[in-house]
Amino acid sequence: MGGTAADIVFQSYGRCCKSDEFFVDFYDYFMSSSQAIKDRFVKTDMGQQRHLLRNGIMQLVLHARGMSDRKLRALGESHNRGGYNIPPEWYSLWLDSLMKTVRKHDPDYDAELDMCWRDVLGPGIELIRGAY
Repeated sequence: MGGTAADIVFQSYGRCCKSDEFFVDFYDYFMSSSQAIKDRFVKTDMGQQRHLLRNGIMQLVLHARGMSDRKLRALGESHNRGGYNIPPEWYSLWLDSLMKTVRKHDPDYDAELDMCWRDVLGPGIELIRGAY
């Protein structure tokens, strides 16, 4: 693998985004990880939610590549106990679901790439989780 970890993840995400099924599969994995998570999405417009997910992952990657944390802080505010009330423990389920989805959709997936994703997204996820 060449480039920084953030570059590697950016390229991997590009490969994953070639299929809209990436985002469908993510929510299948994420909702199957917890009944409480599944219940949270009962009345959700999943087409819109997948669009938000596509953008949210990109914001995490761009933050790791040096972009301002302003949008991630806004995500933290919208997802905190006064907003969507996303419990902090759900973020590890979210990341594990994402990695299952990357494994399925990126033909270059391996253990090293998995670690790159986790390392690159970790600080941004912690920023969002910390707003709770």
